[in-house]
Amino acid sequence: MLVTTVQSVRSQGEGDLQAGFANLEKHIGIVRGLHLPVVVAINRFPKDTDAELATLQQFCEARGASFALSEAYAKGGEGAAALARKVVEAIAANPDPQPVPLYSAGSTALEKIETVARRVYGADGVELSECAQQNLARFEGWGFGRLPVCIAKTQYSLSDDPKRMGAPTGWKLRVTDVGLSAGAGFLVVTSGAMMLMPGLPKTSRAMLIDVDADGEIVGMG
Repeated sequence: MLVTTVQSVRSQGEGDLQAGFANLEKHIGIVRGLHLPVVVAINRFPKDTDAELATLQQFCEARGASFALSEAYAKGGEGAAALARKVVEAIAANPDPQPVPLYSAGSTALEKIETVARRVYGADGVELSECAQQNLARFEGWGFGRLPVCIAKTQYSLSDDPKRMGAPTGWKLRVTDVGLSAGAGFLVVTSGAMMLMPGLPKTSRAMLIDVDADGEIVGMG
């Protein structure tokens, strides 16, 4: 399932809904490139107009992509029923999908990074910083050079630059660092100025949540 909104498509078009379709089309292509069926979930927001939603739906139809409006946040289960039916239809039409991985397990770490950069993000290649090269060489020397890669990249753009909208071309993925998650079994590739997940507190905020005598939830402020 590919989730999108009128607002996100317009943002990718720098204010122009039509221009933002290049980004959505690229994402549809990514899913199909894995030999998987795609269902586009259009999350509806209160300020979305019928004309905007119709334009988005027409785009999906023209690309042969199954789609449905999702209003689960506002209407609960009823608002998600149309999307659920589309997912069930996609499963029925593709009972035995054969997904194709992007890279083989035996590829080198650099080959895996380059494959994701080119086939998923649309980059022309990759550029490794000196730090990334040193760390990658060290991990390869330790016998971890064939692990799968997990790439930390900005969510605002297909590129590593959050200001490059749409489906940019003519750029290279800048790899600033490579880390090792030996227990989980993958290499963590940091791109651009991406910050990794911060550490969690000693005591979870969930410990402060309770229900008072009147049945009201407290401690979420």
